[in-house]
Amino acid sequence: MGSTFNGLIGLVILALDIWAIINVVKSNAETGIKILWILLIVLLPVIGLIIWALMGPRGTVRI
Repeated sequence: MGSTFNGLIGLVILALDIWAIINVVKSNAETGIKILWILLIVLLPVIGLIIWALMGPRGTVRI
């Protein structure tokens, strides 16, 4: 049961990271800034996602 829950949490974090990366790519920020944000999100998935949610560039992606 525990491994299933952990796998589900990991899948949710992966989906949110992909959504954040798509938002960064679609934003109006400069290319260098986009690359830095994407690296932050990829290298630090949870912390990068939180930092991006608070301060990152936003695109116009809707789910």
